[in-house]
Amino acid sequence: MKKLSARRRHPLAAVVVLLLALAATGGLYTAFAPASKAKADDSAQSLTIEEGKKLYQVGCASCHGTGGQGTTDGPTLVGVGAAAVDFQVGTGRMPAQQPGAQVPRKKVIYTQAEIDQLAAYIASLGAGPAVPTKNEYSPQGADIAKGGELFRTNCAQCHNITGKGGALTHGKFAPDLEGVDPKHIYEAMQTGPQNMPSFPDTTMSQKNKKDIIAYLNAVNGDQTENPGGLELGGLGPVSEGLFGWIFGLGALIAVAVWVAARTAKAKKS
Repeated sequence: MKKLSARRRHPLAAVVVLLLALAATGGLYTAFAPASKAKADDSAQSLTIEEGKKLYQVGCASCHGTGGQGTTDGPTLVGVGAAAVDFQVGTGRMPAQQPGAQVPRKKVIYTQAEIDQLAAYIASLGAGPAVPTKNEYSPQGADIAKGGELFRTNCAQCHNITGKGGALTHGKFAPDLEGVDPKHIYEAMQTGPQNMPSFPDTTMSQKNKKDIIAYLNAVNGDQTENPGGLELGGLGPVSEGLFGWIFGLGALIAVAVWVAARTAKAKKS
């Protein structure tokens, strides 16, 4: 008993007890940790990637290369991320029907499950923007006024002040944003598809992206009355100027002809 008491008072006794406690805790955690669930998740992810690779080989490899490295017919997909795939395939732009200045939006040929598989495979080739969650792109509680300011500053040059789209150079164009899924708008800002610049979170915050989406929803939503009067399709100064030339100048010409005719008739009298 005296020897045991002496050992308890030893300076290293507390350290020994602590080490034994840590070892016991680690052993219990190893014994009861949900390792099977982690392995199942890894197995499911691997299966998703494998299925995505099969879809890629059939529908994408001819242009983008067997390993996503890119070819003369398509850019590299290494590092573009899952968000780029979800946008391009989810809007029907990919697979492309034919080469051209710009790939237009068309009918989607893959299911969302297949798009998720393709996105998982491309994401496995290199780190890139992930598919956003609903909380990230939902306009709920966003600042519409701030979104309008950001849109006019960064987007209206190409997409028009209300997102109606517009022509660019060499056959390219900025598409109409009316009716576009908020998730795809967010992904487009994240990834910068085709001629569009990218706006990652380091350049434009998640909140600012949500503000822009809220603004587009407001100006392109169902409106019973336009407070600005006749919107002329919302196409901005081009349509407004054309309206002025055709109707305004046309009315002035008609008045001038009428005055000239009256003057000539008066002289004859």
